Amino acid sequence: MSSSTIAIVLAFVCYLAMMVLVGWYTGKKTQGSADYFLGGRQLSGPVAALSAQASDMSGWLLMGLPGSMYALGTGQAWIAIGLLAGTIVNWLVIAKPLRRYTIVANDSLTLPEFLSNRYHDEKNILKGIASVVIMIFFLVYTASALAAGGKLFNSVLGWDYHVSLLVGAAVILTYTLMGGFLAVSTTDFVQGTLMLVGLIAVPLIAYFMIDGNFSDVLASTGVDSVNYLSLMHNGDHPITAVEIISNIGWGLGYCGMPHIIIRFFAIRSEKEVKKSAGIAIGWDTLASIFAFVVAIVGRAFLAPVILGETEGAASAESVFIEMIKKVFIENLPLAFIGGLFLCGILAAIMSTADSQLLMCSSSMSQDIYKGLINKKADDKKVLRLGRLTTVLIAAVAIIIAWNPDSSVMTLVSDAWAGLGASFGPLVVMSLFWKRTNLPGAVAGVVSGAATVIIWDYLPLVNGSTIGSATGLYSLVVGFAVSIICIFIVSLATKEPDAAVYAEFEAYKNYSE
Repeated sequence: MSSSTIAIVLAFVCYLAMMVLVGWYTGKKTQGSADYFLGGRQLSGPVAALSAQASDMSGWLLMGLPGSMYALGTGQAWIAIGLLAGTIVNWLVIAKPLRRYTIVANDSLTLPEFLSNRYHDEKNILKGIASVVIMIFFLVYTASALAAGGKLFNSVLGWDYHVSLLVGAAVILTYTLMGGFLAVSTTDFVQGTLMLVGLIAVPLIAYFMIDGNFSDVLASTGVDSVNYLSLMHNGDHPITAVEIISNIGWGLGYCGMPHIIIRFFAIRSEKEVKKSAGIAIGWDTLASIFAFVVAIVGRAFLAPVILGETEGAASAESVFIEMIKKVFIENLPLAFIGGLFLCGILAAIMSTADSQLLMCSSSMSQDIYKGLINKKADDKKVLRLGRLTTVLIAAVAIIIAWNPDSSVMTLVSDAWAGLGASFGPLVVMSLFWKRTNLPGAVAGVVSGAATVIIWDYLPLVNGSTIGSATGLYSLVVGFAVSIICIFIVSLATKEPDAAVYAEFEAYKNYSE
């Protein structure tokens, strides 16, 4: 093992040990299921903000998005624009009302529980459907994070992809099992900070290391630099209206992401919500801008290496990793610092995987087991089942991610669409249209999930999926179908009873 590799491994060990230590410390505060799944609603503004954004962006921010822009140009930045818009709306419009309503609706701990309580779903039909949808799509989402971890260790340390996959999953499981939501949120705060520092520092240093005129070097990589740097060009063609709509449409998913909006449930006070919003929006703005900078600077800085375009070349999704290696790892005295920046990528991966594991666990133990199977289950039994489920979910996600050719971008895209279309419209309607009823809510979740599955997975157009044939992102279609179904079915069926209306008014007038 070379001296540089030893320095990198040392950085990884220090970082991972710190995460496990946080899990151990917060585990001492985790006494029951309310603590394990929601941290006792005691998150501070900064922790809530950075944990939400870190768990949201994941390996997609440091690998998927830069890789896409590296390969196709800045036309791919419309995704980041859509996500930034979604972040702003989510924090300024959804966060405070949703936190209020979860308290009024019998102090709900999870999204399925909130929806069930919101619509007085005595038979728990909505809770059961919502929990199953979360399990399906979060398995794919968790697999995307674990796949990113496997690629990181494989690229940096030369470990076998499958060994890397198992090592990353083992560390994430360790601190998640120890401390639950508090461990996840606290580690995400650290990870979000590290991610942002790395995103800003690495491309700036790399830019000043480029030998020659930037535009000339960029052109030497085989791209038309004018079109490559244009928002109105995508790869080898002018960007189409469908591509812009699809990319901006990513922002629709925010208000339906259980692992993000659960942070709204957990913030300790409404005053902290305002603080969180400013921090989250600022973090997301900087992160989006510098993910773009990583891709464009990386194209010139790594020349003549064209990632993913020659036999044996690293994937384009490794552009940030390759930049760190060239800036730091090739210079032995800086190898440890480079290792810390590589930990930023690991942080991005872990911050999402831990949240996704916890969401699947809460759906299985809190919503399905206690909500549907054994309503009298005591708190300790629910907590034990939650931890067991966390392990089982991780095992299934590892199986999904076992193929080393798995695309992080594709896996994230599929999961994001499914969750956003299933829950986004219903969360909005639940907060702002009191006429929404239980049948409408069920129709919204089912139609959103079904639309994404049909659009992305069934080869209905000459052997291709509708998504492939049209180029239109399934989230855009699924979101529209879901909100239409909620509206039509709610109006076509019996309106909510007086108790539901009274609770809606109580939430509107709620104050701390």
